[in-house]
Amino acid sequence: MSPSAQGPAALTDAPKRPASPFALFVAFSLLALQGFGGVLAVAQRELVDRRGWLSREAFIELYSIAQMLPGPNVVNLSLMIGDRYFGWRGALAAITGMLLAPFLIVIALAASHERLAEFPAVAGALRGMGAVAAGLILAMAVKMLGTLRGNLLGPWLCALLGLGTLIAIAAFRLPLAWIVIGLGVLGWGLARWRIAILDARAARPEDAS
Repeated sequence: MSPSAQGPAALTDAPKRPASPFALFVAFSLLALQGFGGVLAVAQRELVDRRGWLSREAFIELYSIAQMLPGPNVVNLSLMIGDRYFGWRGALAAITGMLLAPFLIVIALAASHERLAEFPAVAGALRGMGAVAAGLILAMAVKMLGTLRGNLLGPWLCALLGLGTLIAIAAFRLPLAWIVIGLGVLGWGLARWRIAILDARAARPEDAS
């Protein structure tokens, strides 16, 4: 099979799958309750490392798509994972699990925020959660680096695109839409170029025979 016909990497090779839509609801509810400062790192640990519902390559590809779509990344990710396994029922179960518990907690905290904010221990706990969230995201990024070896662009081109994204955000503070369009189109063009090269190499033995 030619490289261009292989499709997205590892989207169909997950070692396990959720038993039911309710299992999705429970998993995403627990995931949402652990997501202090961001759910992404927790999602990778729960869905890839702990439950085995996605390979690391599949997680990266689905999350990349989720980033390109409007709306919160993790909400988009939950919808795609739910739909992948159980169609609209899975998507509904996953999104409900992702949003229901945090919604109830936020409502309760909003009602008591003025009283809780006066306590130094509460303010310190929130700052500590932010530091932990940053550490989790960094750890997830290190784990995901291994997936670049099998990427179509190779580790060096992927690293250059990642570095370009970091510079655009941190140094130039460009709007995210510009970065996605600019570097996204560049990455797409490089991928098409690599596919054309691989297809040409695969066709040479057939032509020679």
